[in-house]
Amino acid sequence: MPALDRQDEPATAAPTATAQAGRIRYLILAMLFVVTTINYADRSTLSIAGDSMQRDLHVSSGELGVLFSAFSWSYLIAQLPGGWLLDRFGSKKVYGAAIFLWSVFTMLQGAIGFFAGAAVVLLFILRFAVGFAEAPSFPGNSRIVAAWFPTKERGFASALFNSAQYFATVAFAPLMGWLVTTLGWEHVFTVIGGVGVVLAIVWTKVIYAPRSHPRMSKGELEYLSVGGALVDMDAPTAAEEMSAKNATSSKENLRHIGTLLKNRTTLGVFVGQYFINTITWFFLTWFPVYLVQERHMSILEAGFVSSLPALCGFVGGVLGGWLSDRLARRGSSLTAARKIPIVTGLLLSTSIIICNYVTASWIVVVIMSLAFFGKGMGALGWAVMSDLAPKQIAGLAGGVFNTFGALAGIVTPLVIGYILDTTGSFDLALAFVSACAAMAVVSYLVIVRDIKRVELPTYEHTAA
Repeated sequence: MPALDRQDEPATAAPTATAQAGRIRYLILAMLFVVTTINYADRSTLSIAGDSMQRDLHVSSGELGVLFSAFSWSYLIAQLPGGWLLDRFGSKKVYGAAIFLWSVFTMLQGAIGFFAGAAVVLLFILRFAVGFAEAPSFPGNSRIVAAWFPTKERGFASALFNSAQYFATVAFAPLMGWLVTTLGWEHVFTVIGGVGVVLAIVWTKVIYAPRSHPRMSKGELEYLSVGGALVDMDAPTAAEEMSAKNATSSKENLRHIGTLLKNRTTLGVFVGQYFINTITWFFLTWFPVYLVQERHMSILEAGFVSSLPALCGFVGGVLGGWLSDRLARRGSSLTAARKIPIVTGLLLSTSIIICNYVTASWIVVVIMSLAFFGKGMGALGWAVMSDLAPKQIAGLAGGVFNTFGALAGIVTPLVIGYILDTTGSFDLALAFVSACAAMAVVSYLVIVRDIKRVELPTYEHTAA
């Protein structure tokens, strides 16, 4: 497949169709950015409402840690089924249904206060349901970017949708903090969930496969194909063939997963994602609580202060993607173009441990902002997956990748909750997060080798 082979070469020039290429792919990317922003706003609702809910519902720090982790338990469980559904039915249908479901489950969390005796249990169930519904989101993002963007634009595209997680905090943390203090914590869930329901309807009008888009020009389609975009991934003309290939048995799916886990580079990327997501989940869950309980800020102050490191994370994420693509276009190998921003950014993230040795709140915010900037810059894992994943199982491969990330979402809130209950301080928690950033660097420097598309063994291509 020449289009795939071309992706592994350093870029010295843009495809010849550049001048004629349209810009529909950027509309698709904008939609992914908005959806992912809402996705992460839904995830962070509990962290903003957490302190008030602790008081109203009499929840301990350990119990809050369990509630924080509820999302990731189901998110992890549903990754492989979610990836399979994406490969089987396409990104538009599966992802659109997911947006609607997770938004409804988020809205329902606003009503748990009416069930005082069972509120914690109901909240756990609803957070579990949100995680289950959100499972196809990032594998879906990765599939859509692989279909809509040539290799030498894929770093920026992947970094932009991934950076939406930081933008979500910038855009919604102050709003959610205001909702808690003005209307009550319940309305954090109802407002954010309601926005998602509307967005699910918009999704159906915007998202198409490249060959199906009503405004797709011949020049842009040629530009994408020549540049290595997998434009036929969800094309209707290939739907029956792709369905036959992807509707594999459990045994074949396990074989595919085994191929990914035996490959040193993909395994290193999976392990690296676990450690990178540890940093993510600290910021998504315990960071606002840290500001309130350790740094004695009000809920409203914590909402606004949380947005500052998140803004730096967004800038770092966009910069990391831009730098990666620029390195590729200037002749660097794809491996170097991806690894340089990743390693540099994650080394910056280790600075979070310095917060244990300062007292001034403004210095803490500066250090957290630096750490989050570095994490954003280094979070190019989805770009790497778009480069690595076999075309036939792009959704499944993204599911395996995200399974490792979801595992961090389970472990991190529980570990930090246990540390707080045991020591009464965030010192060891910040040391834990810093160590995980360092281990992510080790994963990319020691385990990950050449970044190139993984080929499935020939015996797995027997379907005609």
